Amino acid sequence: MALPFLFDAWALDHQLPPSGDWRTWVIMGGRGAGKTRAGAEWVRTMLEGSKPFEAGRAKRVALIGETYDQAREVMVFGDSGILACSPPDRRPKWVATRRALVWPNGAEAMVFSGSDAEALRGPQFDAAWVDELAKWKDPRGAWDMLQFGLRLGDDPRAVVTTTPRNVGILKEIIDAPSTVMTHAPTEANAANLAPSFLQEVRARYAGTRLGRQELDGALLDEEEGALWSMAQLEAGRVSEVPDLDRIVVAVDPPVTGHSASDECGIVVVGAVTQGPPQEWRAYVLEDATVSGAAPMVWARAALEAARRWQAEKIVAEVNQGGDLVETLLRQIDPLAPYKSVRATRGKSARAEPVAALYEQGRVAHTRGLGDLEDQMVQMCAHGYQGGGSPDRLDALVWAVHEVMILPASNAMEPRIRTLG
Repeated sequence: MALPFLFDAWALDHQLPPSGDWRTWVIMGGRGAGKTRAGAEWVRTMLEGSKPFEAGRAKRVALIGETYDQAREVMVFGDSGILACSPPDRRPKWVATRRALVWPNGAEAMVFSGSDAEALRGPQFDAAWVDELAKWKDPRGAWDMLQFGLRLGDDPRAVVTTTPRNVGILKEIIDAPSTVMTHAPTEANAANLAPSFLQEVRARYAGTRLGRQELDGALLDEEEGALWSMAQLEAGRVSEVPDLDRIVVAVDPPVTGHSASDECGIVVVGAVTQGPPQEWRAYVLEDATVSGAAPMVWARAALEAARRWQAEKIVAEVNQGGDLVETLLRQIDPLAPYKSVRATRGKSARAEPVAALYEQGRVAHTRGLGDLEDQMVQMCAHGYQGGGSPDRLDALVWAVHEVMILPASNAMEPRIRTLG
């Protein structure tokens, strides 16, 4: 039956090559999104002619995986690999001694390892399929050697199929003007996945940074030397929160209030403050930040968050807005508990003592805080490395300071005076 081999007839949009003049096609997706099948089918379209013995658009293709074994088992022999995708009359033969697939028309695809960049020095190709580039041991070295080898034919091209990771060379490839990208989450390919798999991974990882990377296929930035790391935030993830002694809503308002304004950071944090201060623990409950909103809109959002969590107060930075913040809140709710705070140090200096609490394992995150966490892993000691202003992070810092650092300092003052 021919239908299983007519990929164009039933492929998902992200699995089909984009039109236009491109050199690299990056297929970015979550686990099980159909990236491998798309790569294998693209190799077929390059090497096969209209009939089994007719020449295709390419004659020599490089198949590069994380290791030789990974390339062979996934790209060649895997359930979605080249052999599984090929109809009987066009199925290539595996020549193990050469680590190569040979098609009936004489075209070849040779297997390489991303961990062995030197093996790519010398061979030449008119096409390449690169799988899981972000996992390679030496991705930049292997990619550079491949580029020197892509020199056959009139239009040498490469396809990269990968789950995203914060790897410099991957971001550079995506940013290149000759690159096109298609993207899909795991659930885009739900029809070909076990329902129990989707239920389990969504229940376990939805709303986490790992879930955004591995299931949604999102490329998450993480600066080297950042005050927080992705691994640290995932290690502190909780699905349940204990009874809390204190809850506050912190607000970092924008300077202006229109569609092009910075975000208004609104973050809710609670804490258990029983026992000595060194045993206290904070929980980040919600990121209620609003973007490009008028002042009355973000003021109402802050008050709604306070009511939702029965917060004891709203804490707002007033360096930019002065008395405006309190005025706005009082117009909506005259009795709202409110406290103003003023920044006297830079953002990174304010963030460092909060980051220290994370290092001690004393601050945990609930799920659904991905945008906030994106800002956290781009804050370094020498400043914020992301785009725009880290308004969500600023609000988090004020909230944690209010429920953990300030009361701990107050609790220690009588002891310090006694010792003095």
